[in-house]
Amino acid sequence: MKNETVLILDFGGQYRELIARRIREFGVYSEIKPCSITADEIREIAPIGIIFTGGPNSVYADETLRCDPEIFELGVPVLGICYGAQLMTHMLGGRVEACGTSEYGQTKVTVDNRFALFEGLEKDQVVLMSHTDRIVEMPEGFSVAASTEDCPFAAIVNEEKGFVGTQFHPEVNATEHGSAMLKNFLYNYCRAAGDYNMDDFIESQVKAVREQVGNEKVILGLSGGVDSAVCAALLAKAIPGQAICIFVDTGLMRKNEGDEVEAAFSGRELTFVRVNAEERFLSALKGVSEPEQKRKIIGKLFVDVFDEEAAKYGDAKFLVQGTIYPDVVESGTKGSATIKSHHNVGGLPEDIRFVGLVEPLRSLFKDEVRATGKKLGLPDYITNRQPFPGPGLGVRCIGEITKEKLDLLRDADAIWREELEKNKVRADQYFAVLTDMRSVGVMGDFRTYDYTVALRAVVTSDFMTAEYAPVPHPVLAEASRRITNEVKGVNRVVYDITGKPPATIEWE
Repeated sequence: MKNETVLILDFGGQYRELIARRIREFGVYSEIKPCSITADEIREIAPIGIIFTGGPNSVYADETLRCDPEIFELGVPVLGICYGAQLMTHMLGGRVEACGTSEYGQTKVTVDNRFALFEGLEKDQVVLMSHTDRIVEMPEGFSVAASTEDCPFAAIVNEEKGFVGTQFHPEVNATEHGSAMLKNFLYNYCRAAGDYNMDDFIESQVKAVREQVGNEKVILGLSGGVDSAVCAALLAKAIPGQAICIFVDTGLMRKNEGDEVEAAFSGRELTFVRVNAEERFLSALKGVSEPEQKRKIIGKLFVDVFDEEAAKYGDAKFLVQGTIYPDVVESGTKGSATIKSHHNVGGLPEDIRFVGLVEPLRSLFKDEVRATGKKLGLPDYITNRQPFPGPGLGVRCIGEITKEKLDLLRDADAIWREELEKNKVRADQYFAVLTDMRSVGVMGDFRTYDYTVALRAVVTSDFMTAEYAPVPHPVLAEASRRITNEVKGVNRVVYDITGKPPATIEWE
């Protein structure tokens, strides 16, 4: 099924994924491509619109990121954001210079709502600015559509060609009516039909999986996370009875998680295999406290256990992975920087026995994966599951890992999550950490010398940066009371109020 597509060309902007997600929210499929993509390659995709992201460079510098100039001859509307607007200006004959006064943060702007970009909006707006360069002379055929006190060309428009440039960022929440502006670009300039939705996605992927796999069997490593769980549900619908889902229970899962995963797939048309490998993992981790060493041991052993079990199903021809779109983008594409490499991106190793790789979620963002899972009938405790690191509780249990410490952490973590959810506290990720610190306490008339649990809750839009969640003190107090009373071995609870940066979201 071919949907209308908007291309986002990446010039190094930090909000590229946010732009793509915003476009999809309005029923239009979006893809991120490197800015080095050629006009001929774009013609093959046949997008209804193109968006240039922001970026850290100056368009007038000798070495800076540019696009194929023929893009402006394709007859496709283009929206340039910040650096993207400056680049469009520079390449079409306008002029960009360093600002006398840089603009950062929320800024008042006056828009001309006679232009289609601002249709239906008030003239006075608040937008997010973040630039040290600015447009000082527009290209031929452009008009001023918005201005600020320090930026006379805050938005420029060529209505005839459908070229739009904004010095501000309409994709972020700090721009009050930015979503409306993006919607206006899609429907007023690109003439979008809004033909992208999750029902269509499921239908198209069911067909694609059937065509790729035929009557062969496939194997999926079912971690218990959202991505692999949705993959499994999609396989059960697309190729009933042909999928073998191997769930390696490392003993590093959250409380009751292994049983919940098994229950979620017990009634589906697939082969569910649970491998109880807790003793192997704990034995391999005995005496190990260095975080990176723990990660490597857990990762290697997981692959070994999965391979051992998969070898029992030698007739399976395809390997299925829960790769999602941010994995693909972060691992880099031609001409773009790699943020971090993902183990499940880049194809099959040459020595692997499978003949093909199936990645049915490769085009989806995480929120779309969750929506797909709900439509496929997965329970909320799977689709709404908190993000969980690959090594599991192994990197939330500081120092050497033992079963005693893991059980203690599981109970504390369950209480913390229960209290936040019960009190409807807004946080994008939350969990408990068992520190390796013990301290003196008193319970009843007795001295204790027990562990300290750290509680973590953050708010974030992209997990690249985060702030701690301002959890109400009564909720913190109740969580602390319950943990110290109900979890034997803990006598102190602290709340982590560090943002990312300088910290990371996880402790290890």
